[in-house]
Amino acid sequence: MENMADIIWYETLDSTNNQAKRLLPELEGTTVIAAREQTSGRGQRGNVWKSEPGSNLTFSIIFQNGDGFLENIPADCQFVISEAVAVGVKDFLSAEGVSSGIKWPNDIYVADSKICGILIENSVNGKKLTGCIAGIGLNLNQKVFPPELPNPVSLSLLTGKEYVPEEALCRLVAAILARMEEAVSSGPKLRRSYLDAMYRKDIPSRYTDFRNGREFTGTIRGISDNGMLLVELEDRTVEEFAFKEIGYIIS
Repeated sequence: MENMADIIWYETLDSTNNQAKRLLPELEGTTVIAAREQTSGRGQRGNVWKSEPGSNLTFSIIFQNGDGFLENIPADCQFVISEAVAVGVKDFLSAEGVSSGIKWPNDIYVADSKICGILIENSVNGKKLTGCIAGIGLNLNQKVFPPELPNPVSLSLLTGKEYVPEEALCRLVAAILARMEEAVSSGPKLRRSYLDAMYRKDIPSRYTDFRNGREFTGTIRGISDNGMLLVELEDRTVEEFAFKEIGYIIS
């Protein structure tokens, strides 16, 4: 399978994920929707994704049946898409000389600073995935960020280089699609790459349990078969956390 996708650029969109949903009935195969400016970009937990117009990569990749990916991924294995997209972004950054980690489930961090956010929306019918929209925001050239963002960084700040968004997007999409191929052909290998890249893995750190509001010290040990976060507590027991159940305390 070739690492190819149609890329459609827009000057301004409310959200590339929203546009992907609007266009989905008209599209075939793997398609990328990219915007130089998003007016209502969305992140995880309903957060707004803020990005300086023209400076960064804000785009969504549409996967659908017939593209060689989704028909080979059962619905109960859908976390493999998060793994493929996150590891693909890490691969792209590594090619630029930047070492990064994956903050579960799929934010990308350089040290304790966030460089990329990922929002994946899957459609499921029974045991089958019928569609997937992977929204990605990567800080590319932005130098100054709003003060309310606690820990942002951009590729340009890290390398001192300026990037052409269209060229960077092609390389990034190719890296993600290569990992999607691996998701289909060698899931265990992809899982090892994901685990090796996990931010804070095997390092005792502070967290918030959103189920009860308590703060605690725990050590990330990995993920369960269905993508739950496995955290070892101070009493040596291991607890599973679902998305939105745990928060990372970053000083």
